[in-house]
Amino acid sequence: MSLIQVSNLTFGYEGSFDNVFENASFAIDTDWKCGFIGRNGRGKTTFLNLLRGKYSYSGSIIASVDFEYFPFDVEDPYSTPLEIAESIMPDFELWRLSRELNLLEVDPDDILYRPYCTLSYGERTKVLLAILFIRENSFLLIDEPTNHLDIAARDTLAKYLNSKRGFILVSHDRAFLDAVIDHTLSINRANITVQKGNFSSWQREKDREDQFELQQNEKLKKDVKRLETAAKRASAWSDKAESRKIGFDPTKTEKSLNRRAWEGEKSRKMMKRSKAIEARRNDALEEKSALLKNIESADTKLQIATLRHPKELLVEARDLAIDYGEGPIFSPARFEIRRGERVALQGKNGCGKSSILKLLCGEDIPHTGTLDTASGLTISYIPQSAEGLSGLLSDFAYDNGIDESLFKSILRKLEFQRTQFDKQIEDFSEGQKKKVLIAKSLCEKAHLLVWDEPLNFIDVISRMQLETLLKDCAPTVIFVEHDRRFVENVATKIIQL
Repeated sequence: MSLIQVSNLTFGYEGSFDNVFENASFAIDTDWKCGFIGRNGRGKTTFLNLLRGKYSYSGSIIASVDFEYFPFDVEDPYSTPLEIAESIMPDFELWRLSRELNLLEVDPDDILYRPYCTLSYGERTKVLLAILFIRENSFLLIDEPTNHLDIAARDTLAKYLNSKRGFILVSHDRAFLDAVIDHTLSINRANITVQKGNFSSWQREKDREDQFELQQNEKLKKDVKRLETAAKRASAWSDKAESRKIGFDPTKTEKSLNRRAWEGEKSRKMMKRSKAIEARRNDALEEKSALLKNIESADTKLQIATLRHPKELLVEARDLAIDYGEGPIFSPARFEIRRGERVALQGKNGCGKSSILKLLCGEDIPHTGTLDTASGLTISYIPQSAEGLSGLLSDFAYDNGIDESLFKSILRKLEFQRTQFDKQIEDFSEGQKKKVLIAKSLCEKAHLLVWDEPLNFIDVISRMQLETLLKDCAPTVIFVEHDRRFVENVATKIIQL
């Protein structure tokens, strides 16, 4: 057991107005299975790169372990997993790699001698993890390993990671985090916290803290209002008492020679009371200003520009099967999509889910059977990949014929900073690029949303916002998604291939 000790860490990218980290201090035990969570753009991957020594920073990071990062780059995509392992560890033992692959439910004989580029995304994930875990005395930094993995593969990966110890895991899949981690490292709006427990226990504690702060904020708002009224009243009394003391003429209004002293004492007391009330008000305002800094905007309502189709039946598939020339890749399917339904299309990686969505969007996908759509059906599509996005957001909105103000308003609600609006999209993080595609889809007036793994790289809070949107606004949508919690919360129908 040892500690990764972070002290007064400060870092900002060159040319940026704001630091990513400002005097951050915390410690992580290297035996922990530590989940790393936070909004897109908060600095999770940046911190992993700081641990790896990729950037210069101020402050200190002290660790007695070597760090290995997932996913690492494969220089030659045509090399085999065996050759990749040999390039990293020339003296590695084959039986160790085979053992790790078996734990990941992958047949070593089937995968070790195939070119890396021919492997599915799921197989690539498992190969890279297996190679990293055969390196002894290394602390793994695992950055979003579940992207592109189906639910069954995520369950297998969760069991695999449960047999290990000592890693930092970046993931936005709540069910996956609950199954794997025992501590949570969270980059919040105002600070960084470390807490024992899985994601659900972190969320419960966060909700309790947020609720307490919201209640305190309401109480202090009332206190401030009451004190402001009292301060105005006390100030008026003080001014009146002071004017009587200064303007007092004992020959006209009072025969007592002690009257002036009495008026002076009364004025002093009223001024003291006025200042005391003002001090209490300032204390309440200061206490209030310290609240709500870590409140996330999961409750911020998103907007959607849907159209209502006159027909109830929008899509009908009869004996549909995708066939690329070697026979159908799934058994002929029959299904319908009716207006207002939220349909989850599920199945293992490579079973044809994305092909069905592309066929639905009008692409020329070889198939048998029929897939009929209602006349005049307008579709809004989110592809699986955000590759190829470039330029400024304003140009992107213009090129896609969407309202720029609405587009940027949705991005703001998804926690985009205004400074991002002046940056090139190609410089965004993967999560921010995917949010650009989501915001575009929400701006498009469509009868049917067709979303292919929309949550890849998307942070937990934004996933919750999208859940609320789909449930409250009830658009018609067919989607492929492997986030178990999202599917359970959103889908009204599941089509299993």
